[in-house]
Amino acid sequence: MNLDVEEFKARRQKLMTLMGHGIAIIPTANEVIRNRDSHYPFRFDSYFYYLTGFKEPESLLVLLAGDATKGEPAQTILFCRDKEVEREIWEGFRFGPDTAREAFGFDAAYSIKELDAVILKLLGNQPKLFYSLGENSVLDNRVTGWMNSLRAQARNGVSVPDELVDVRKLVDEMRLYKSPFEQDLMRKSALIATAAHNRAMKFTQPNMMEYEVEAEFLHEFYRNGAQSPAYTSIVAGGANACTLHYNANNAKLNAGELLLIDAGCELDGYASDITRSFPVNGRFSGAQKEIYELVLAAQTAAIAKVNTKSHWNEPHEAALDVLIQGFIDFKLCKGSHGAVLESGAYRQFYMHRTGHWLGLDVHDAGEYKDKRGNWRRLEPGMALTVEPGCYIRPADHVPKAFWNIGIRIEDDVLVKIDGCEVLTSAAVKTVAAIEDLMKS
Repeated sequence: MNLDVEEFKARRQKLMTLMGHGIAIIPTANEVIRNRDSHYPFRFDSYFYYLTGFKEPESLLVLLAGDATKGEPAQTILFCRDKEVEREIWEGFRFGPDTAREAFGFDAAYSIKELDAVILKLLGNQPKLFYSLGENSVLDNRVTGWMNSLRAQARNGVSVPDELVDVRKLVDEMRLYKSPFEQDLMRKSALIATAAHNRAMKFTQPNMMEYEVEAEFLHEFYRNGAQSPAYTSIVAGGANACTLHYNANNAKLNAGELLLIDAGCELDGYASDITRSFPVNGRFSGAQKEIYELVLAAQTAAIAKVNTKSHWNEPHEAALDVLIQGFIDFKLCKGSHGAVLESGAYRQFYMHRTGHWLGLDVHDAGEYKDKRGNWRRLEPGMALTVEPGCYIRPADHVPKAFWNIGIRIEDDVLVKIDGCEVLTSAAVKTVAAIEDLMKS
């Protein structure tokens, strides 16, 4: 695991500065039963991990912002599982409170079994509680119990926080700007995913099953150190590519059809997210090439708008402008450019937006508009996807040569001071490069 303890300590300190005064309670995710006594693979909560770097379940972070005017120092406290050799025989290594405190740079650490007793001492007489109510129903009930216990001590001079603040709102804004440490991890995640897409493209042949191709890029993910796919992979041949979130991945791949793969990996928490579309038999037909190059032109126009002079929606607007003109030229839409835009007729073939924030979550934290309701400006350190597409289902007014063509082209892009960096540029995407790779 790539871990920079000082990076995580700095994040905790920044959050406490934003808090001002009060206490923050931030849990990791709950373990979830898959069936009977089998669990789903545990994946930590992104907010908790962002502030701790700690991956074990049954953990919780408490931050005390302190009050310098009263001589109260800020304090960071981890609650985690005990070091139990018997459990480690069955379940693997545990840090335990003492080792975790030292290894991850906390001021104090306690057993998670002590949470109820310790938290009451910390929570009493705090002016604000920074907690995301509704995100963890199990913990919500415990927090309510803690508050009621404190209220019962009112005659002893103990008070409860008089203000509840959603701590995730503060962390969302922090997570929106990727540090050099995060950018490096995202580049590594992107390189693993690009190699996987190129491998899958080169491997694909007619009469294979979608899941055979999926196995190729999963192999590439894991053999290069990624811990998991970043999301449920889409391997959609032929008409399946016109279903945006298709994930059955169990159909036969036929010559003459396109294959759309939307897949990324997760490396130390950070996601990559790539989509490529290519012909199963290695050669684009005339109609496939026309639509593919239209989508690629739309993506090129969108990426050109990823810079500090643009607001969030400008890449989408640029892609949409290119796509609408192409839909008119190919007689998929009728009327002027303005009329097609105004009526929304283009949504029959392009019904989603052109990107989303990217980071610890595939659809990462951060607002898309500012407090005045305007699209926010792109700034250095922001990371996003750029993913225009075109999905043509059979219809009476649609030329038959275009039926069941589903194409999306998606890359991961980092906003820089002087423009942008396409993290996933190594995944081939021009018609010539795709055909060359598939025949090699």
